[in-house]
Amino acid sequence: MQHIEARHGQLPFAVVSGSALDSVTASLSQLDLLDRFDTLVCAGDYKKSKPDPEAFLLAATRLKIVPETCLVFEDTEMGIQAATSAGMASVRVPPPWERVLTT
Repeated sequence: MQHIEARHGQLPFAVVSGSALDSVTASLSQLDLLDRFDTLVCAGDYKKSKPDPEAFLLAATRLKIVPETCLVFEDTEMGIQAATSAGMASVRVPPPWERVLTT
């Protein structure tokens, strides 16, 4: 969230999801983040699911940027594999129950 807020308007942002567009839109609207993303790539926009890189490559195409300049934040191993196959750097975002808080 901090990265999105800090870089909004400076870097292009996309959401790549296996969920339907209406579900992604509803989630982002609930979080007041919908306007932060330049494109949404959702189920139905692509044929091959993660770990295939198709969805990430479509996002890069829509953003008019080369895949090698992308940084993907992903919560699944299949997503990390897809990003790597697309030539994109990635950061794994663990689910809340795996996160360790430090003080």
